[in-house]
Amino acid sequence: MTETTVVHLMRHGEVHNPTGVLYGRIPDFHLSELGRKMAERVAEHVAGRDIVHLVSSPLERAQETMEPIAKTFGLTPDLDERVIEAANLFEGKRFGVGDGALRNPSAWWLLRNPIKPSWGEPYQQLVRRMRDAIETARQKAAGHEALIVSHQLPIWIVRSAIEGRRLPHDPRKRQCSLASLTSFTFHGESIVSVGYAEPAKDLLPIKNPKKFVGGA
Repeated sequence: MTETTVVHLMRHGEVHNPTGVLYGRIPDFHLSELGRKMAERVAEHVAGRDIVHLVSSPLERAQETMEPIAKTFGLTPDLDERVIEAANLFEGKRFGVGDGALRNPSAWWLLRNPIKPSWGEPYQQLVRRMRDAIETARQKAAGHEALIVSHQLPIWIVRSAIEGRRLPHDPRKRQCSLASLTSFTFHGESIVSVGYAEPAKDLLPIKNPKKFVGGA
């Protein structure tokens, strides 16, 4: 009989970021109080699931998001560099039209190739590392479920690749809200369905349409 395994990719909760910079892989960015509430909400949402394996990005916001989930299941999460945020050359800068890095013409060169993209980690590289991490989690949770806390862009890009979409995209149209769950169901080694849930939807802050979401 073919084993059914589910691997959930969770985006971390809201981050305390009063200056509005693209924080990327910069250390010492932590969850806000709202972000901690989001993490608790997801822990409650998945409490009845058959989760036997946990994985977290090494960045603080991801580990803090994982804390209530790890407590719920009595598991110690693995830290995996493969599910870290995408590298981005605008890291540490505000990024917006008229109020950020785009005011400086020297930054425009970084936007020359949205297909790769030229401002950060190549999409294909991002897909490879995320798929490798998902496969490792599938093997470790075979016949059960695994949960990985990662970041918006890596989750969206690997989902897009699996569902056959073009990887270049409008960041404002990603279906990957804060504390959301993107779930891949496997029969054996094959993905047979993709699910999406927003357990903390009522806690989501109002979106700013000017803000560039290069990953979070």
